[in-house]
Amino acid sequence: MFIGRFQPFHNGHKWLLEQRLKLGKKVCVAVMDIHNTEPEKNPYTTEEVLLNISEKMSEYLDKNLIKIISIPPIESVNYGRDVGYSVIEHIPPEEIKKISATNIRRKK
Repeated sequence: MFIGRFQPFHNGHKWLLEQRLKLGKKVCVAVMDIHNTEPEKNPYTTEEVLLNISEKMSEYLDKNLIKIISIPPIESVNYGRDVGYSVIEHIPPEEIKKISATNIRRKK
């Protein structure tokens, strides 16, 4: 599961999701429904974000490898003892790390 605002969904996000997809894993993208807060940081509606991700990840959607959902705003991700899944950090290469949704929004 990948949780985010995706304001906008960009190639850095796509790279991140593809790290799991390349391993044959299925992916759930959880888009936080926060578009009514801080318009300068969240200019897109949740529906626009869901559509944007769907368009950019259509090849995976068509194969049922990805699911995209809307969730309420969250402040933390919590789990109890050994619940059967891991928390995994993906370190992107420099060209991906440089991609910034803030800079993309500024260019609009």
